[in-house]
Amino acid sequence: MPRILIGLLFAGSVLLLSNVSPALAQEPDGTVKITRRFVSEGVGMSWGDGVLTYKGQDYSFTFQANGLFRDVDIGIAAAELSGQVFELKNLDDFSGNYQKVEGKNTESGSGSSATMKNQNGVVVNLVSTVEGRKFNLSREGMNIELKKLK
Repeated sequence: MPRILIGLLFAGSVLLLSNVSPALAQEPDGTVKITRRFVSEGVGMSWGDGVLTYKGQDYSFTFQANGLFRDVDIGIAAAELSGQVFELKNLDDFSGNYQKVEGKNTESGSGSSATMKNQNGVVVNLVSTVEGRKFNLSREGMNIELKKLK
């Protein structure tokens, strides 16, 4: 009887741990920070610049998103969005169209957060770093493109 109980406990533990998001259980491969953004009021089109920090180096990127800052605080500053990057094995995999991972967009009194993933499997957990500042990732997602190195 004790062996069966121990076996069931072990199996249950394995199942529980397998449901934990890998992004929560591992160290990030890099970080991102939105450094500058522009918004077309009414339309909700957002675009701007950011920095990816990967393997100790900074890489500039541009982004474009539909509705990212629509119906949110228009006073939001670009540097108030940052995040962690997971599953980035190759720098070239960072560019692409990021879609919101279902059930991973949250809002609270302290701000917003969203988990998004691109076609290369790269995952970014984006957060508002200032209390009360909110953003919204639409179904069109966010297009990110690394700037060419000089």
